Amino acid sequence: MKNKVILVSIDGMRPDGVMQCGNEYVKHLMEKGSYTLNAKTVLPSVTLPCHMSMFHSVTPERHGITGNTYMMQVRPINGLFEQINGAGGKCTMYYGWEPLRDISRPGSLVSAEYINAYSDDNTDGKLTDRMLKYLEKNDVDFAFLYMVETDEKGGHDNGWMSKPYLDCISNAIDNVKRVIEAVGDKYTVIVTADHGGHDRGHGSDMPEDMTIPMFFYGKEFEAGKALENVSILDLAPTVADIMGVPYAREWEGRSLVK
Repeated sequence: MKNKVILVSIDGMRPDGVMQCGNEYVKHLMEKGSYTLNAKTVLPSVTLPCHMSMFHSVTPERHGITGNTYMMQVRPINGLFEQINGAGGKCTMYYGWEPLRDISRPGSLVSAEYINAYSDDNTDGKLTDRMLKYLEKNDVDFAFLYMVETDEKGGHDNGWMSKPYLDCISNAIDNVKRVIEAVGDKYTVIVTADHGGHDRGHGSDMPEDMTIPMFFYGKEFEAGKALENVSILDLAPTVADIMGVPYAREWEGRSLVK
């Protein structure tokens, strides 16, 4: 692979949430990398459709997943995992919500680990620990870290923009800091949300649900640059471009690499 990438998804993280969570490392991410506070996700702004679009660079109308239950694609599209695997790269995935297993096809990962977010405290931190421990001992080209507590324990349980919600974002950013400090010299790190939220839910076309932040930390991105006109569909082409992996021909997004 040309370069290695870690993609971090913080479920349900709103731009105003990340800016108001009180974590000083947010400022570091904005100063040392490129970022956007007004990227757009897809409709319905729901976790599985959004992640399918994140990894397959097409809208739900094309990949066919419009709810949190996976349906076999009528016209299958290779996603990012499949493109990396097909180019000889090694992928791993750490996630706290079981339905995300379906964003990759069987055989496209060298390892994966799931922890139920309601089975233990600090699931996000434990998944981060286990990913970093695995990366210490194994040569992996692409790692996906999914943190769900901001959405489930923050937004749905207590309400978007509540103190528990903001605390969950701050904890997630602390995990991002640990990832960058541990392996940021070896990996480009991209941090995104899948959707936002309002009250105690999401899924609508409201700006609070549809607008997401993204942070890009690595040599491919200009420090302190605010990116505009960014879509969740752009993530797969951007990662592929960084790694030197070909796009699937159906992908609709664009690379954000300078």
